[in-house]
Amino acid sequence: MSPAPLASVLFVCVHNAGRSQMAAGFLDHLAGDRVEVRSAGSAPGDRVNPAAVEAMREAGVDISARRPKVLTTEAVQASDYVITMGCGDACPVFPGKKYLDWVLDDPAGQGVEAVRPIRDEIRALVEALVAEIDAKRAV
Repeated sequence: MSPAPLASVLFVCVHNAGRSQMAAGFLDHLAGDRVEVRSAGSAPGDRVNPAAVEAMREAGVDISARRPKVLTTEAVQASDYVITMGCGDACPVFPGKKYLDWVLDDPAGQGVEAVRPIRDEIRALVEALVAEIDAKRAV
């Protein structure tokens, strides 16, 4: 039996098709089963942005099977960290959660060349998040 995850993280953006999907993909890739990962959107799109899928493939992370999901109150309640990316006030707020707002360019309508720097910024933020979660475990 594997140990329980150290934390649960919910990534939220408007369409759940780019930034939040890339962040969830990196967190799954970097933290494995140490962290429970969710992503959702306040107004989910029909599919994950193809340029985001390609940029992540280049980084060795496959998000091609992911599908945008609607943000629910239950997903927020079940998460230790709620990380928003340009969704404004759409996220319900509950006590005891850690809320972070990552200010990132929106990859919607952009080609893969424009998505790569966003992807790299997301990876750096996710790496810092994993380090924070791991440090809390060490305390």
